Amino acid sequence: MRDEREPRERDRVADAALAVLYLFTLAALAGYASFGLHPGLLVRYPDAAGVYAVAFTFFARAQIVLAGAVLALLLVRRAGLRWLPAFAALYALSLGSELLGTSAGIPFGDYRYTEALGTRWFGLVPALIPLSWFFMAVPSYALARHALPGAGRGAARVLLASLVLVGWDLSLDPAMSHATRYWVWGQPGPYYGMPLLNLAGWYVTGLALMAALALLRADAWIARLPVRWMALFYGANLLLPVGMIAARGMWGALAATLGALAVAGMAMRLRAMKSAARAEALA
Repeated sequence: MRDEREPRERDRVADAALAVLYLFTLAALAGYASFGLHPGLLVRYPDAAGVYAVAFTFFARAQIVLAGAVLALLLVRRAGLRWLPAFAALYALSLGSELLGTSAGIPFGDYRYTEALGTRWFGLVPALIPLSWFFMAVPSYALARHALPGAGRGAARVLLASLVLVGWDLSLDPAMSHATRYWVWGQPGPYYGMPLLNLAGWYVTGLALMAALALLRADAWIARLPVRWMALFYGANLLLPVGMIAARGMWGALAATLGALAVAGMAMRLRAMKSAARAEALA
């Protein structure tokens, strides 16, 4: 006989892992808001200087690894290993896009990664970066899928999911290349040093990733993922860059991020209302 407690047990485990991710993120933000924004404290507390130097690289790398592990935990529990082909495809696609960007400036513009994010593929792209593309592409697609249910809406779903993904970059890039230096732009642009071409590059890369999910029929296992949990997971990863730009007083970036997500949210809401009205008319 099937144990009816299993779904709740599984949810508690996933919720606990997500809570750990939030706590880790808040700890990283506390360190940035204190020593990162007030380097004079390192002079006042010299013992903290060495700790902060290590923390600057540790927290950034650990954040990506932890977020990937938290999502993987949910995926394994809800979908087994069915998501691994999608992971391999999205990792390869995003790595290819990043390699092209760091070597030829296409499609993001001229930029390079510093050593802060660890081991780099071919000395160009940190191995952790494609992982971050995957763990943000999945919740973006899941949220778009929730807003656009049913067959025959694959193209609209891909377009909307890519917009949700771009919303993350509107805070991520100012936080990681302007507030800090995890990557550096060759020719600074108007958006906190970021060229506007980068947004187009993000959207195009997002289209490729979302299309890959659709072609690999990821809807079959993404349908098993709780939408609320996916939204909270997206929020956990958004919290770090949003917290950093807020701490720095970069209100333009904060407004742009919230504005883009509001547009995506309104699009989701309108689509959901239309779907509900259509279903009611057919009933």
